Amino acid sequence: MAMEVSNQEQSSQEMDLEEITRKISFLDKWREIFSYHGLGSNNPAPQNREGNCISADESEDGTGIPQPKGQRHLPSSSLCSISNPSIISSKSGGFPISLAMATKLRESLFGNTVHVFSQEWKKACFRFHDPFSDLAFALEVGKGGARSIQMAVQGFIIKYLLFTREGKDCNFHRLVAISKQEQERALAAVLADILWAAGEAQKATLCLVTEETYVASTPDHSRDDFTERLQLFEFLKKEATEKFIYDHLQCFKGEASHGVILFLYSLIFSRTFERLQNDLDVSTAHLLQPNAGGFLCRQAVVNMILTGRASPNVFNGCQNGKSQELLHGVLARSDIGYLQWSKDTSEDDRLSQVGSRLKTPKLPIWLCNISGNYSVLFSTNRELLSDWKMERLFDLCFYSGQPSQKKPAHLTIDTHSHHWERNQRADEHRPGRWFSPVEMVIRTKWREASINWNGTVPFF
Repeated sequence: MAMEVSNQEQSSQEMDLEEITRKISFLDKWREIFSYHGLGSNNPAPQNREGNCISADESEDGTGIPQPKGQRHLPSSSLCSISNPSIISSKSGGFPISLAMATKLRESLFGNTVHVFSQEWKKACFRFHDPFSDLAFALEVGKGGARSIQMAVQGFIIKYLLFTREGKDCNFHRLVAISKQEQERALAAVLADILWAAGEAQKATLCLVTEETYVASTPDHSRDDFTERLQLFEFLKKEATEKFIYDHLQCFKGEASHGVILFLYSLIFSRTFERLQNDLDVSTAHLLQPNAGGFLCRQAVVNMILTGRASPNVFNGCQNGKSQELLHGVLARSDIGYLQWSKDTSEDDRLSQVGSRLKTPKLPIWLCNISGNYSVLFSTNRELLSDWKMERLFDLCFYSGQPSQKKPAHLTIDTHSHHWERNQRADEHRPGRWFSPVEMVIRTKWREASINWNGTVPFF
């Protein structure tokens, strides 16, 4: 009888061992699948200038963000959550957000710790249209306040595809003949460039959502179920920043990734709270403003993407406001420009007029704010703004981001006035004549321009 019991126990142990072996094999299979699709995280930890990993125990005065001291290694493999690949493992090697950091972040964005992002913001991410299509270069842009961030990033994507990546031919074909991998490379490079500029070419910080909660809810802090699960990753080299973003691109372009919010968080931490405070005016205490149940980005967010500095105004340099307080504008030309027009804006309001540093960027690409709707104008001619003769007659492409637009509009701009056209121009400016808002925003840069839509019905 004792022998039979012993045999049964041995058989049960063998079955348990087989079950354990089977489960390990099953996990290995999933690991291979995730690795094949690029969803794993076999990436090196963030490194300092000497190549050492940045530890979670290091700190920076005033921000709560670590500085490099020692060395910390990542595990060899760290899988994303099976249910949501946009969520990384809590053992990925970053350092967790603290209550103080979460509070400061919320105050910088909303001016308080009670407000949270709307569903439109939470759904916003960086997702391209189909590769090898008329909009292969373009992001799918939704509604709401996140749109301004998406379209600003769109301008830098066009810059990268036309003027930065290898290849001499700067033509429209370069924008549409791109693969999914080229789209992803462009997005990673662009996000890294913007964050690196915000960190003044010294440091970039990435925020990703993990499976673990680090900040408990308090009466003064409303939870949103993703900010409390952030880990922060710091990099002291732009190349390392770009590689990390590329390896974790699903965290910014996935459907449930909160990708735009994570990029905005990363932008703020890269800029640092101290620099952010110095950038802003006394009257601009936070970065978002309430609007129709949601939140819109103030100009400081747009300028932080375009220039690296969260300047809250669009004029050149600094000016005194109506109460004689010092207001901060744009200090230098940026690669991407900015134009704005609204039928409600008075041309006599000097503080609302875009200065030459934004109107005349280094490259012929402009983010356009047309009555609060954001779009992009661009030329494939890199030399357009470097030779005044080229600005007599030239072409621009216009991408509105609207779902109804299936391909960019091609516009021909004529800024050269001929005496035989004066009657025609007088007719154009007669009372009651309607102009597309796109034409009006173009004329904030080229005042007397005639715009030919080349067969496209004027829109927007």
